[in-house]
Amino acid sequence: MAASASPSASVPERRGIPAASFVEDVQIYLSQIGLDVNSALAFLQERLQQYRVVEMKLLAQQRDLQAKIPDIEKCLDVVATLQAKKGTGEALTADFEVSEGIYSRAHVEDTDSVCLWLGANVMLEYSREEAMALLQKNLENAKASLEVLVADLQFLRDQVTITQVTIARVYNWDVHQRRLQQAATTTSES
Repeated sequence: MAASASPSASVPERRGIPAASFVEDVQIYLSQIGLDVNSALAFLQERLQQYRVVEMKLLAQQRDLQAKIPDIEKCLDVVATLQAKKGTGEALTADFEVSEGIYSRAHVEDTDSVCLWLGANVMLEYSREEAMALLQKNLENAKASLEVLVADLQFLRDQVTITQVTIARVYNWDVHQRRLQQAATTTSES
């Protein structure tokens, strides 16, 4: 059974990424989509380019999440350390970054609250318990998002491979057809 990837046909997708179909029989594929070899190759090259653009976006999102997760884990460690020091009367000594490359040392006395940057220049004060819950939830969400991104990237790489194979099959089929025509022309002239 021949599978096709028509520009107008609805194809299954994963989170907006259209699935590529493996082409078993190029001649049937070309007749189903109603394109000549050059148009089919142009369509497939365009689809391949679209996959590359999506891949770059997903890779950027993956890098962002991979940078975000250690930051969240560091925040969790700090809040856990504050929690562990609670009631001991012992101050926590920490070095923190004031600006890029400039650090300062702070002595944090027993405190019941912490301030967390939420982004967009917004900082809110939370109890240690609320901060731990929020950070844990953010960490779980970031890890889950990373898993989905990794699965999306794998799906995308599979579609790129299928499309590249299809391009090669269509091109090789065209070369083979031209050779057959040339051989038939040479034979009929003899």
